[in-house]
Amino acid sequence: MAIRIVGVDLPQNKRGEIALTYIFGIGRSSSAKILEKAGVDKDKKVTDWTDDEAGKIREIIAAEYKVEGDLRSEITMNIKRLMDIGCYRGIRHRNGLPVRGQSTKNNARTRKGKKKTVANKKKATK
Repeated sequence: MAIRIVGVDLPQNKRGEIALTYIFGIGRSSSAKILEKAGVDKDKKVTDWTDDEAGKIREIIAAEYKVEGDLRSEITMNIKRLMDIGCYRGIRHRNGLPVRGQSTKNNARTRKGKKKTVANKKKATK
């Protein structure tokens, strides 16, 4: 039986600390803190969790963390706000360019997309 927390099925064969990172918004340090508060050993596999332990983990995540859909929508709204006010970062988001000061002369292909080759002008023949 798969353990489902905030709409995510946790992998059964992984350690608890790693399995919780499958939830968007929870990383290694957050998952370690959650398991410590719930009183669950972080090296314990998800299959070995009892219903009580899973319930405690669910409660802690619901009470203290913004995860999955709520977090995604908040991030989207923050980016939209930057674009609406027209600040430098918002303009970079709008144009699909790197936001955090990276150079765009040679690299930045991840943000800019596939190369669009621009042909150079031909010399006029006499």
